[in-house]
Amino acid sequence: MYGYVGTMRTTAGNRDKVVSILLSGVEGLRAAGCHLYLVSVSGTDPDLIHVTEAWDSKEHHDNSLKLPGTRAAIATAMPLLTGEFTSQELTVVGGLGLSS
Repeated sequence: MYGYVGTMRTTAGNRDKVVSILLSGVEGLRAAGCHLYLVSVSGTDPDLIHVTEAWDSKEHHDNSLKLPGTRAAIATAMPLLTGEFTSQELTVVGGLGLSS
């Protein structure tokens, strides 16, 4: 199972708008091979968003980025972001709430 953990920084005052955009298309993720899609906000940084994901494989994750809904969400969110991103690819070995 493939894991992805990342952060993105929004322009001032746009965090909640970006969170809404990120959560708007979650319905189709399970069918695309997603087991976990978690969007979180920082308690100490008002412009920081964390995203944690677990997928059947890296290929499933990469293919999800090509879906029309995903591409539209990215295009809508990009003007609200500063361009400061972090990312880490992981191999998921287990945990609570994950089906394998």
